[in-house]
Amino acid sequence: MAKRIRSAIKKHRQSIKKRIRNVQVRSALRTLIKDLNSAIEGKDLAKSREVLKSTISALDKASSKGLIHKKTASRSIGRLSKRVHHLSINLELPST
Repeated sequence: MAKRIRSAIKKHRQSIKKRIRNVQVRSALRTLIKDLNSAIEGKDLAKSREVLKSTISALDKASSKGLIHKKTASRSIGRLSKRVHHLSINLELPST
């Protein structure tokens, strides 16, 4: 039987911990984005702005930790911010 290498066992143990943490953070990130999308579709401007702040923070943190790519986070932030901005314009200027 092959001998087990301690460094490989430790690395495997670390990778399991990192995977669990990454799955939790990614799940929370998706939930925040879904909450923001539902607030935008419900035309709730106050909630949209509030959730946008926390979503931007979470996306920035995830990109800094290497969970998602930096440009992917930037693209998501831009698209979500644009949707909230258009919502605020549409609610302030009612269409005739």
